[in-house]
Amino acid sequence: MIRFGIAGFGLHAVRRLMPGFALAQNCRVIALSRRDQEKAQEAVQQYGIPHVFSSTADLCRCPEVDAVLVTTPNACHLQDVLTAAAAGKPVLCEKPMGMNAGECRQMIEAAQKARILLGVAQIFRFEESTAYLKTRIAAGDIGQPIFARAEFSYPGLGHARSWINDRSISGGGPVADVGVHCIDALRYILDDGPRLVTALARSDVQSRDVEAAAILALEFARGTLATILVSTRAGYRTPLEFVGDKATLRADDGLTVDRPITIEMLRDQKISAIETVSNRLAYAQQVDAFAAAVETGEPFAVPGEEGLQNQMVLDAAYRSILTGKSEEISDSATSRLAKSTWEPVPEK
Repeated sequence: MIRFGIAGFGLHAVRRLMPGFALAQNCRVIALSRRDQEKAQEAVQQYGIPHVFSSTADLCRCPEVDAVLVTTPNACHLQDVLTAAAAGKPVLCEKPMGMNAGECRQMIEAAQKARILLGVAQIFRFEESTAYLKTRIAAGDIGQPIFARAEFSYPGLGHARSWINDRSISGGGPVADVGVHCIDALRYILDDGPRLVTALARSDVQSRDVEAAAILALEFARGTLATILVSTRAGYRTPLEFVGDKATLRADDGLTVDRPITIEMLRDQKISAIETVSNRLAYAQQVDAFAAAVETGEPFAVPGEEGLQNQMVLDAAYRSILTGKSEEISDSATSRLAKSTWEPVPEK
């Protein structure tokens, strides 16, 4: 049983993480940190968490914490991961992994030096919907993928995470916040990586110095062309679609964890198959998978290197928004990084 400490216990922990831990089989939360101690105490009372701290450093010094889940604002991820690594604690970091690829490389190198596991919480890697799509495409059911489409919108005005409109803290608007989910989902499902990105974004008065909506066009290494549309000005929607030379796979809300998802396959413009899946266990499966990797030393599905690959696409997208040109995505720096190594945690 791996005992987690959650650094930066806020809205995401309440809405998603704690319900996930309640369904997990091999881990539990025994500590949290939060600067607002009044709200921290409220969480302690609500969830019966025995240890509460005001900083990530104090949490990482707790001998009962086996692994750290970093959920602080994006600008804090680098220091929090470095702090966990220095304390010898395996660390699962929320997405986006960093503010830029350079920060991600620092985290990977620190984890390698400390010989601890570093993972990225790309939750959609643990969904039944993405697994189903990945399996069907790998089996050749749609033939050669020609087009792919991923969208992610949610109403962001008045959002509790007020820092998402401050670029110095968030690193960007919906491209960084939820576009990273779309990027990772496409990379995972297609089992391929993009080599070129062209991006266009729009901001408004409320979004301040970040974008409120954007579109990314991606060219993948094996030729698939993809579009990603993101916004904080529309209702919640996460459609996915993959068009091949033989068939099409689509799901209206392919990434949601809140309700069952219907996935349709179309041949000759007619529905040829329908599958309904549920993603309700995704958050539980994510933390259980990380706990298992910590205990056994086996690979985690989304290591730090995957977070770096996603961040390189984000960086290129933001360059494209500024330059108005297509930007290449290079993996030369990633290829120089050795795989992370870590020691399993003794059984408690």
